[in-house]
Amino acid sequence: MLSLVLIGYGPIASYVRDHLPKDSGVKIAAVLCRPDREDTARAFGGADVMIATDVSDLPTDQLDLAVDCAGHGGLTDHGVALLQAGVKVLSLSVGAMADPDLAQRLEAAAQKGKTQLEFATGAIGGIDALSSAKIGGLSQVRYVARKPPLGWAGTPAETVMDLATITKPTEHFRGPAREAALRYPKNANVAAMVALAGLGLDATEAVLIADPTAKGNHHAIEASGTFGTITIQLEGKTLPDNPKSSALAAMSMVRSILRHTASIAI
Repeated sequence: MLSLVLIGYGPIASYVRDHLPKDSGVKIAAVLCRPDREDTARAFGGADVMIATDVSDLPTDQLDLAVDCAGHGGLTDHGVALLQAGVKVLSLSVGAMADPDLAQRLEAAAQKGKTQLEFATGAIGGIDALSSAKIGGLSQVRYVARKPPLGWAGTPAETVMDLATITKPTEHFRGPAREAALRYPKNANVAAMVALAGLGLDATEAVLIADPTAKGNHHAIEASGTFGTITIQLEGKTLPDNPKSSALAAMSMVRSILRHTASIAI
């Protein structure tokens, strides 16, 4: 039985809870939440699930995996302590690695705890091909994100355009994936995933576009190297009960968990 702790109890965590097969060999043993959210977390987890507000409250020696469903804050607040305690961490918050100090602390903690920080692929496909191509040598990688204008609400895009009135696709950022991830922490996890799988955060170009003709969140990868070329395009839908959460990202988290218990993994 794989015993896991969920960090957070929002839409991604709910999807994980509801889509782990009953015969999967996975048990949600605990939920980590904020100190003022214990009652809500308890209602989410049920009677048999431990609720904690700090890693020090958890029986870490009895946990196999921590599943971070709380965004960058969850990984920042709890990742180091969990890894130091020897608990493997699975997260979607790959954009947090754009902060060099946090990335260094997470790597040092994993080494100390003799464990691993793993990132689910999230809202994009083709990461396996891109990371394989990296072995032979990549010469160029570009990531392009197109979203409906209001999908960029609350981001720096609002400082360069009126999202409510644009009538044609309008680029509002072009630059290194690291800068995209730092400036758009709630929108650029995919840029960081593409970058870390390929040329790195500073050598990968990210282009962000507000597009009134877009029907959903559109992601594209363009890459070339000694292997040949890759062109990947994906238009993703959000979770039905949360327009800010990618459905494919939630699905990728469940897939990543199930790979830890599978006799044959693909």
